[in-house]
Formats: sequence, structure tokens, C-alpha cells
Amino acid sequence: MGATTTILGNDRRMLMIEYLKEKEGQAELRELVEYIAEREGDTDRKHRKSVYVSLVQTHIPKLEREGVITFNHGIVTLLKIPDDVTVYMEVVNKHDISWSTFYMGTSLIFIIAGWYLGSMPLLLAAIVYLVISLIHHNRVKRLF
Repeated sequence: MGATTTILGNDRRMLMIEYLKEKEGQAELRELVEYIAEREGDTDRKHRKSVYVSLVQTHIPKLEREGVITFNHGIVTLLKIPDDVTVYMEVVNKHDISWSTFYMGTSLIFIIAGWYLGSMPLLLAAIVYLVISLIHHNRVKRLF
């Protein structure tokens, strides 16, 4: 469980794994920095430098210690992805909807049903479910 916790504990590590998977397991550090800065919505020089420093000083060493990647001469190579990690990485094709969007739609249907049937418990449960779906959707959207 150590490697899974190490990866899931930080968005930048998750983004590193995602990018390396897209690039068939290997990428230059510069490419990773650009990708992460872009995903975080800030590509100015100062932010890219912050991403670079955090990768080199913290995230790459942690993932190397766990045997997930190697880092040699500016090239990051993905060695393995711990089994549990892929469960937490939502992969959605271009024309598909995400699970969080699906759950939001389902919540709205149940809100309408609860209102129509006059069922306060159903209505309240559907509203709570909708709020949780919105929070998850915003979190995933920030990552990707």
C-alpha cells in the first residue's frame, strides 16, 4: 500500500503518472513540467519553476524510492503502476461523459422524482448526492 499512498497523496504525482502513461512510459522532465503547469492552469515562468523544483526535490525522489519510476539524465521512465492507482485515475474518452457528470444527471432525476412524489427523504438524499457529485466533478476537472 505504500506506493499507492505515495502517489495518491499528491496531485502532481498523479499527473506525472498520467502523462507518463500517455507517453508510453517515458518523458523528458521539461515535458512533465510543462504538462503539469498547464493542467494546474498557470504556465508562467515562476509557476513552471515551482513545478520543476517540487518534482526534482520531492516527487521524483519519492516515486523512485517506491520503484515506480527512474530518473536519469533528465528522462523520467515509468517502471510500474501500483495496481490500486488506476482505480483512482478517471480516464474518459473524448466523447464519453465522466462518472461525476453521470451521477449529477442521476441526482437531478431523483430530485425531480422526489419533488414530484412529495418525498422529502428522497429529495434530501438526492440533493446531498448532487452536492457530492459537484465537488468530485470540480476536483477531477482541476486535475484534468
